[in-house]
Amino acid sequence: MFGLLRPCAHGAQKYGIDAAEWRAHLCGLCLGLRDGHGQLARATTNKDALVLSMLTEAQSGATTRIIAAPCALRGMRRASVVTADSPGVQLATTASLLLAAAKIRDHVDDGEVSALARRPLAKAATRWHSEARAGAARIGLDVEPLVAALAAQVGLEHEAKNTAAVGGSGSVARRVPESLAASSYWHAAMAESSDPLDRLTAPTQLCASEFFAHTAVLADRPDNVEALRAAGWQFGRIAHLADALADYDDDAAHDRFNPLMATGTTIPEAYDLLRQSNSGLRAAVAAAELSRVPTVRWMLLDPLTAVVRRLGGGLGALATHTCSVPSEGASRAGAGVRARTGHRPPTRRPGVGESLALILGGYCTGYACCADHTQPCTGERKEAWINNCDCSDCGECDCGCCNCGDCNCCDCGCDC
Repeated sequence: MFGLLRPCAHGAQKYGIDAAEWRAHLCGLCLGLRDGHGQLARATTNKDALVLSMLTEAQSGATTRIIAAPCALRGMRRASVVTADSPGVQLATTASLLLAAAKIRDHVDDGEVSALARRPLAKAATRWHSEARAGAARIGLDVEPLVAALAAQVGLEHEAKNTAAVGGSGSVARRVPESLAASSYWHAAMAESSDPLDRLTAPTQLCASEFFAHTAVLADRPDNVEALRAAGWQFGRIAHLADALADYDDDAAHDRFNPLMATGTTIPEAYDLLRQSNSGLRAAVAAAELSRVPTVRWMLLDPLTAVVRRLGGGLGALATHTCSVPSEGASRAGAGVRARTGHRPPTRRPGVGESLALILGGYCTGYACCADHTQPCTGERKEAWINNCDCSDCGECDCGCCNCGDCNCCDCGCDC
């Protein structure tokens, strides 16, 4: 998961939700990592994993809160937070540890870590991986398909690089690991007729789909499993493609692997896939029976729609709406960006050692809460978390294709 979900406080007001609800899940996850895995594990806190805690609550209807002690990230204030031993927080903790371990291992294996930091980072990744397995066992999550999918990602990217280098079509190895044999989604993505980009995004999609589906298991709602598995599959593609789009220019400038460049997928094509997945995710969530629909819209659906719109804003007229009625804003934006391939100027991505220093110095001390800071994964400058509210998409419907009283005419994802 890639840090997509940033719910807007104004949206919380619109739905009649306390904006502190997001912080309750965030602090619950952070404290769960600290209590179960030590202070350093708090650096693996994954904001997107909060949706797992929220979805579990939204299905079970149970609310478990405690008053947490003062914390620097809250300006030394107490707060009502989700309990660290709640099933949703335990699932989010497992996801955060597993994905952080996989990411560190990738950096180490790719030689992006200094010799001095390689051993301690590898040791931390191994420990977090082991603890993620133990955590998954406690909540009944079969983690083997997820581990196999993450391991397959390296091979898929290596094959895509070779295919792009020789200019051929290539073919992925057809042997399916035993732990993935039961996944119909994985089989479809790996089929001979599947698109090369689908194969590259499949590991991320599989992990997200299984995590989403397990929220229904923890909430004792088996009727929701398949709907949420489908929602997670679409979420995984949105996360992977959004990351590829955001990093497109930077990856091109530094000759780094990018799934869009490796598969010859154009920016407008990738954006169209984003919109399709966003529409599919909303339909899948609507098919599940949830007791807190406004919270799900605020913490999951609205932020994803904002991401899709924000990425589409860099395309202007190239991002043609399926209703074939261009919005006035898109027409104005199109004139100045036709020659662009990306959406932001390149930034220098910190090395792993520098990233850890930024995490420990900015996040663990509370500095990021109160002041502008450098994002440790991308190198981008970010505003203080206390001001981190993206209100660019919380106005009226601006899709330009439908009457705001009825948004059934298209899949624009507007929240009329």
